[in-house]
Order: sequence, then C-alpha cells, then structure tokens
Amino acid sequence: MLRNYKDLKVWQKAYNLCLKAYKITTKFPSEERYGLTSQIRRASISIPSNIAEGYSRKHLQEYIHFLWIAYGSGAELETQLMLSKDIGYLNEEDFNDLILDYREVERMLSALAKSLEAKKLKSSKS
Repeated sequence: MLRNYKDLKVWQKAYNLCLKAYKITTKFPSEERYGLTSQIRRASISIPSNIAEGYSRKHLQEYIHFLWIAYGSGAELETQLMLSKDIGYLNEEDFNDLILDYREVERMLSALAKSLEAKKLKSSKS
C-alpha cells in the first residue's frame, strides 16, 4: 500500500535521475552555470516534483495532468542531454547512463498516466 508519493517507484527513479543530473553537471564549464547546467537541473528536478505534486492533488484528473507535465520535462531533459553530449560537455558513458535512466522513467510515467486515464474513463462510465 502506498503511503505517499515517495513510495512510487517512478518517483524514486526520477529522484535518482535528478541526483545524477546534478552531479554530472558539476563537471560542466562555469560559463554554462546559467545555461545548460541550469536548464538540465531545472528539467530534471521538475520530473519528481510534478509526480509528487500530482500525487498530492485531490482529483485524479489533476494527478494525470501533472504526470504528463513530468513527462514533458523528461523530453526537455533528453534534448538538453543530447545537446550537452554533442557539444562535448557530456562523455558517452555519462550520457548513456543518464539516457537509460531517463527512458525508464519515461516508460513508467507513460504507463502510469495511461493506466490512470483508463481508470478514470472506466469510473466515468459507471
């Protein structure tokens, strides 16, 4: 039984992805502090934050909405990581590690949101 959002596997994985993103961006050039470093950190923290906020809302539709916002933040993060690799700020190993974690979170978010949408649809037909 889930007691709160921290019990959600997708939140735990998204939180760990955020931690990795923060650690890896410490290696970025200092001139990127307000550029890619900031953007990657903001996008990565947005994922578990929106999962938590949605879970804490009263209505299922709001929860679903916040899950899709988290999903969108993941797409932002993926784009920023690709750019970071292509301009040489991220090595291949760090990039692959982050992308694999991101893709797992992406799959889990999509599955959870779709499952909740199906549950909402089923309950509205009852």
